[in-house]
Order: sequence, then C-alpha cells, then structure tokens
Amino acid sequence: MGHVEIPESDISGPVGLAGAPRPRTAASRNRTVAPERVWSTPTTVERDHAERPPAKKPSGPRVPFLVLTDLLSLGVPAWLVLRAGDQPGPLAAGASAAFVWTGVRAARGRYERRLPGEAPGAARASSGDWLVLVGLLAVLLAVTGGGPDPATAVAALVPGLAVAVLAGAAGGLRTAGRRGVRRVLVVGEAAGLDRAVRLLNSRADHPYTAVAVVPVGPAAPDCGTPVTGRLAPRPADDDVSTVLGGAFAHDADLVLVAPGPQLDDDRLRRLAWGLHDGGLALCVLSDLSGVAAARVRPASAAGLTLLHVAPPLRRGPQAVLKTVVDRAGAALGLLVLAPLLLAVALAVRLSSPGPVFHRQIRHGRHNRPFTMWKFRTMVADAESRREQLSAANESGGPMFKMRRDPRVTRIGHALRRTSVDELPQLLNVLRGDMSLVGPRPPLPEEVSHYDERELRRLAVRPGLTGLWQVSGRSDLSWQETVSLDLWYVDNWSVVTDMGLLARTVRAVTDGRGAY
Repeated sequence: MGHVEIPESDISGPVGLAGAPRPRTAASRNRTVAPERVWSTPTTVERDHAERPPAKKPSGPRVPFLVLTDLLSLGVPAWLVLRAGDQPGPLAAGASAAFVWTGVRAARGRYERRLPGEAPGAARASSGDWLVLVGLLAVLLAVTGGGPDPATAVAALVPGLAVAVLAGAAGGLRTAGRRGVRRVLVVGEAAGLDRAVRLLNSRADHPYTAVAVVPVGPAAPDCGTPVTGRLAPRPADDDVSTVLGGAFAHDADLVLVAPGPQLDDDRLRRLAWGLHDGGLALCVLSDLSGVAAARVRPASAAGLTLLHVAPPLRRGPQAVLKTVVDRAGAALGLLVLAPLLLAVALAVRLSSPGPVFHRQIRHGRHNRPFTMWKFRTMVADAESRREQLSAANESGGPMFKMRRDPRVTRIGHALRRTSVDELPQLLNVLRGDMSLVGPRPPLPEEVSHYDERELRRLAVRPGLTGLWQVSGRSDLSWQETVSLDLWYVDNWSVVTDMGLLARTVRAVTDGRGAY
C-alpha cells in the first residue's frame, strides 16, 4: 500500500515557481465557502492540545550519536589499515575519509527521521554511499597529488563499509522492535474505506491501526470500525470540523484519506489545509497495491504529483548475486547438514516401508517442470489414496491441504513440523531448478487450474522458503498465499531475501501452520 505522508512541519516537494500549480482565481474558488473560513480551523473543534496525548514519534538514535558512530566506524579502521601498510599520513587520511563519509551520508539523507513502516534498507544505502565516497576520495587524491596508494586506500575503506552495514541493520531491527503505533482515522467513500480498514487491521507487520472512520456520501461502511462522523457527497463548510472532531475524539494522530469521485483534488486540498492547521498529519492512500515503497519515486510536473514505479528485478547485478548466493548457500548447507541428512534418511527408512526420498514433478520458472526432492513423510502409496480424501481438502484453491492427513507417518509429522523434510530441496537449488527464497513450487494439476494472475507466480524460480513460509504456511488461505507470492515476484531483492531467510528460522522453530 503506497502512501505519501505530509508531516506537520515539513514541506514536501520543490518550493518555488518551477512545477508549482497556478494561482486559484475567483471564478474557480468554491463559492459556498467563505475565503476566511478556508484558512481557519472551525471553532466547533477547538480543543486544548495539552489534553490530547501527543502522537507517538518513532524513537531512534539521535543525529549526533549517528554522526559520531559513522566517524569512528570508518575513520578508525581506515587509520589502522593505512598504518599497518606503512602509508604516509595515516591519521590525516583516516580523518579525512571519515569526515567525507559523514558528509556523503548527510547529503543523501541518512540522518533524517524515517516515516513509520519505512524499510531502512541499510545494506543498499551503505553500499551506495560507499561507492560515492570512493569516487570523492579518488578526486581528492588526484587534486592533491599525494596521499596513500589507491589500492591500499580502497582496502582501508572496506572495514568501514562492513561496520556501517551491520550498524544500520542493527538500528533498523531496534527501530522495528520499538516503533510506536499510529492511531489512524480513515476518511473516504465506503468501498475504499472498507478495503483500507480491513487491510490495515488484518495484519500486524506495520505500525498503523484504524481506530475510526468518516465515510463520504450516504453509503454505510461495513468494516466494523466506529463511525465518528459523515461527510456530504459534495464539499461542505463542516468537512474539516467533522474530520478534526472525529480524530480528537479517538485520539488519532494521523488521517488517512482514500480519494474517490466525491473526494476530488480541490476538496482534498482544502481538507489538508484544515488538518495541518489543526495539528494532524495527513496520509493519502494510493491505488498502487502490491508495490514496495522502494520501487516508487515521487516526482512533480505541471502541478501534478507523479509516482514513478520501477519495474520488477528480472536481470542485472542483483539477479546474478541472487544466483551466486543460492548456489553457494545450497552447497554450504548440504555440507554442513550432511550428518543431519544422513540421520533423517536412516530414520525414515526404518520407520515405515518405502523409499527414503519422495520425488514429485513440480513447475518452476516459466512453467518448466522439474523433479523436486523431499524426505518421504507419507506412506508409500500416498498418491493413489489422495483421490479418496479429496472431499476432506481444507484448501480453498487448487492446493490439497489436510490438517490431520491419515497418510502422514509418525516421523513424518515431526519432519513436517520442523520443515526438515524440505532440506533435500537444497539439491534442486544447487541444480538451478529452485532458489533459496521464492514462491512455493506448484504441482502440475494445480497449474492447470491457474488463471492469468496466478500464473505470474511462475515468473521467478520457486523457493525453499518464502513469504508463505514465514507468514503462516498451511494456515493461509489460497488467496492469501497467492497475494504473498505475487508481492514477492514483483518486489524481491537480495536484502529482502536475507530478511526472509532470517525470519524462516523463527517460523520453523514456531512450527505453526506446518502439517
């Protein structure tokens, strides 16, 4: 869900004549509203702000602490490496690199406060900043005509990059763990309002919670959230007072507006003026769904706010890096887990008659079939008995899922709960049929029932783990599984994969949804 949040004290976008909208004329002004009322908060909602609990601002390290951390994390390692390499002026060179580093970070906005729910992207930001730093220092060395050897100088900066990435990731985890909840008042027409409230309140991986709604028009919302007022279908004098009154009554610190035919640009602009004058932040819901914020870049043209959406990653450096990480990770995993794999294979063979491994034809990227390997967790004739259990299918889509499947063996239950039965798929990852992270690989009969939307799941390699694995596994409905997979297909990145691999450890330990 994309959004643009406008803080109370910030001005978003360029200031000046370029790109600014033309002044409103008397002919275009809404004649039903007196000019003096446009700029003043209605007296019916005046309230002592000392009585209202302040909005919870996201806590985080202060700017001086962040600057000091960046200075030391790059300057000290650089000084030590240059000194060990007998380079001239190691202290001055290390200090210069540290100050240029903090200047680069400040110029690129790394010390600015993030919006709630905004991903830190520590690794991507730090590596990009580091490349800018190397370029600036190269220019500085060329201008001064002296200093350390260029190769040694670059090597001296590498430890600082590693420390910055680790510090940024740790800071992102701390912020995610203690972020404050934003109490949201949702304003919009019934259909858009219901959708926004249901999505916000159905998940806990973001800091927003809808506490009340203000519908626009006569239609009644069906989201189960308190209705604190109602706006007329056309702009009215009490628009601002109704929204402010509802926000104050429910201690909301953010107003989320879902635009529609009855909330056009002019009405939304006037509402924004009143909300900001009343001390409330405004958030505008975008029609973009399933697009990560990192892929969206705002721009302005002719007074319009434009959202540029970057295409999904399909090739390039990140795709190459993903392949390298997959193959290397699979090879390392098979080597490290070899004793466990041998022990499980022996246990499966002795616990019930039948082969150790279960091989299945699955469909991978571009709908290509491949043979997927798993430890056998069911009786040997499980496939022939599936037709008898079709009536007991608990999945709403083409997948077959049954919480108490009688075909699962005793040891199979333990293997499924811990996901150890999936480990032989490291062979598929090593061969290139699968990835460490990706959508669940489907069966041929499942793919035969796919529509155009569901077929998009096959645009990337299927994964050993993925969003479905860390979000509930078999407890998810078919539509929830498809939505998660489609989000990953369009928004994956190497940083996202690393995060999902880390969350998989917790999901496997928890064991929920594994059956």
